[in-house]
Amino acid sequence: MTPLPKRRWSTRRQGKRRATLKVTTSSSVVCSNCGQLKPNHVACPKCGFYRGRQVLKIKTRNKEESSYAKASEDKKVENKN
Repeated sequence: MTPLPKRRWSTRRQGKRRATLKVTTSSSVVCSNCGQLKPNHVACPKCGFYRGRQVLKIKTRNKEESSYAKASEDKKVENKN
């Protein structure tokens, strides 16, 4: 048999225990470079800047790739009709 508590926890003691179990929202700040909201102490996911200097290189789509994707979508639409 497993051990059991000898006495019941009072509601006051239970409330004191649960008082620390609260959900907090993560705070965010405005990026100094692009103006987007970003988490604190993290490089901006939009532009890659942190504390005034670029620390991440953000990949962007080339115009050729995006036009290729559009062309392939147009072909799919034509094939359905």
